[in-house]
Amino acid sequence: MSESDIEPLVRGGYRCSLCDVRIPNTPTLNDHLKGKKHQKLLSVRTTRKSQQEKSMFVSGFHKGTSNLEITDYFQNFGTVANVIMDKDKGLYAIIEMGSIEEVEKVLTIGPHCMNGQKLRVKHRENKEFKYIPKKKQDPGKKQLIDFEELTQALCHAVDVDEQLKQLLQLFELTDSEKVLRKLIVSLIQEVFLEFFPSCRILPFGSSVNAFDIHGCDMDLFLDLENTKTFQANARGTAETEEVNGTKQDTQSETQSEDSILSDIDLETATTAEVLELVATVLQKCVPGVHKVQAVTSARLPVVKFIHKESGLQGDISINNRLAVRNTMFLQLSASMDQRVRPLVYAVRYWAKQKQLAGNPFGGGPLMNNYAVTLLVVFFLQNRTPPVLPTVNHLKELADEDDQCIIDGWNCTFPSDHSKIEPSANSERLCVLLAEFYKFYSQFDFAGTVISLSEGKVHLVTDFIGPESDKNLRLGPINIQDPFELSHNVSGNVNERTGQKFKRQLDEAFKYCRSLQYQRKSNKGKIWGIVRLFQPLSSTDCSPAHSPAVDYSPGKELSHGGNMLTIPFKLSCLSEQTRKRLHGSPDFREIWFNKVCHAVLYVMETVLKCSCSCTEGNSVQIDVVNISSFDGTRSKEEEKDNFGLKRSYPVEEIPETSSTKKTRIEALQHQREVTWHCTVWNRVWVGRRKMRRQLHYRASESDAGSSLIISSLETEEKVTEAILEQEENEDKSSPLIMFTLGAFLVGGNEDTRTMIRVTPIQHTALFLEFFHFLESFVPKMTEKCFEKFD
Repeated sequence: MSESDIEPLVRGGYRCSLCDVRIPNTPTLNDHLKGKKHQKLLSVRTTRKSQQEKSMFVSGFHKGTSNLEITDYFQNFGTVANVIMDKDKGLYAIIEMGSIEEVEKVLTIGPHCMNGQKLRVKHRENKEFKYIPKKKQDPGKKQLIDFEELTQALCHAVDVDEQLKQLLQLFELTDSEKVLRKLIVSLIQEVFLEFFPSCRILPFGSSVNAFDIHGCDMDLFLDLENTKTFQANARGTAETEEVNGTKQDTQSETQSEDSILSDIDLETATTAEVLELVATVLQKCVPGVHKVQAVTSARLPVVKFIHKESGLQGDISINNRLAVRNTMFLQLSASMDQRVRPLVYAVRYWAKQKQLAGNPFGGGPLMNNYAVTLLVVFFLQNRTPPVLPTVNHLKELADEDDQCIIDGWNCTFPSDHSKIEPSANSERLCVLLAEFYKFYSQFDFAGTVISLSEGKVHLVTDFIGPESDKNLRLGPINIQDPFELSHNVSGNVNERTGQKFKRQLDEAFKYCRSLQYQRKSNKGKIWGIVRLFQPLSSTDCSPAHSPAVDYSPGKELSHGGNMLTIPFKLSCLSEQTRKRLHGSPDFREIWFNKVCHAVLYVMETVLKCSCSCTEGNSVQIDVVNISSFDGTRSKEEEKDNFGLKRSYPVEEIPETSSTKKTRIEALQHQREVTWHCTVWNRVWVGRRKMRRQLHYRASESDAGSSLIISSLETEEKVTEAILEQEENEDKSSPLIMFTLGAFLVGGNEDTRTMIRVTPIQHTALFLEFFHFLESFVPKMTEKCFEKFD
């Protein structure tokens, strides 16, 4: 043992640098030094040191020189114990001689030449021995291939179609993995039958839905319906015999007494009580299962476990029958056309690489794999001709034996795909993948609801209001479950993920039109789907680094100007407005109208800019919902204290009671409007500092929190304070003159409102001002909806 191996720690105890472990006290240290691990590493280090001293580094020989040729040459100087060749390029070798003296002999004699090449021979570099523990790989859990290995495997393919097929083969479970999972399910089924007679263990989810990947969890459903019937019959028989005075030791009663059912009534027991029993059976009676935990407080209560030998993780649930049916639907979809599986694997891997899907801890704002899969299925339903039929069409093809109702939902579809006519669509895989990104890059996710039942989209306004019987949780992306029509499978997605998903779709669509996607590189560069799968870097997450085809803030478009994005957010609108929008086909125009009012309010009232509408581009105001945006201003506001020589871009509507009752349906809306704007002061400079000062003054004057009534009022006061500070400056000429052009994107294909900000004269000040606007305006616009809607 070297004394340098043991280091005393400041807070007590020791650290063994050889074994890389901490030791609490001296007695434990003595035991450690005598232990097998430390003694083994000492032996390995001694052996390695001896090998280094007897080894040489040799280079300069011809590429492709064999191990045998090198051995034959150096045997002239002594015993060659071992030769280790450079595996990658074959440009050098490590040669171990029989003794240190033989090494010195080789180095003394020189120069060395072999096959006409002069050799470079020197001592082998002495490297410090470091223990690196080997990671144990679970026998039933094959590790996912990393991106570098995937690149090497796919770039040798002939075309994109072959790449997609290889991707499927690289990710799907092997036969041995599938067999192992079946054995585990059979084991659990066998044990549970002893405690829950006639029960069934049904696997569902990623392990068996035809889109499995290495290492995916095992999702199991414990079906207790037959067990409940068994329990009820057993108790009924016992009660009858007790009344008749003939107590017989029947088989059913024996089973009931021997089973765990004698302590619980499945009909009246809570989910938590049943899962606790399931956890007990797993923990104590199923061989090879450990780390069992009943999670009864989750949205979907489960019992988690790990199969020790394979390392596979699993969940058991008792109230998830719809998930089993969804799994069977995905199995059917995959069996109807051989192109479905490669497409789903590609899109799911792309979404994972771009940090759009795959919440690492089960919950979170990203899409789940089921939602991504349904997007592919819906896309294939909408090809011409369709690759996959709609769910409603599948119900029409089903036989009487296929009828299935679960929790009141019609989950019927054929059990045999041979009843379904093959698709007449003959598009290649590479074309379908490119068309997938084109299809969704032009898609209005926030303004529509995807229906796989009908194979079409519905407006979100069909799902709001008192008359709607479809209580969907609407959000940035709305995908209706094929059977449970009240469930949005992407309801957990937040606004940020929705916008990032849209940006990545645009970028993928742009790439799929390039030659790098369509043709194999002759220069060894990555091509095809490999480039599409490049992991998302931290800089790519920002809207400022969006692709050129995107409408994200800060990007120059083909028609010129810098763009601000105001996404459609139904949650911003009041319940009253949501009810009025129910069933309205013009909700996009109504939304655009409100955005225009809000943006104008922010520019004029909050930032004190001068704004005037371009002639012929006036926008009529919804005086019902945003009364503060009705075009009327007080006399004080009309004064030109801050150079506000402007008028609202609205038709002057007198403030009367009849006007306030104007119906939304009667208003006329436009899809584009332009304002000429002028900034007279640097209202974007020092806002944070001024905000703190105002808050401090309010606190000092015992005004309490009266200053911060709303963010809008606070920001307006900040602007006024900045203007008062600069009142002595020369304001005879404006700082910046620019235009704001508001328009709806793509007509009925998108609900985003875009604001094109174009300087009349390009200056450095304009760039500063725009970078301020691209975060300030969307945020304050949302505040306008909250306050005035």
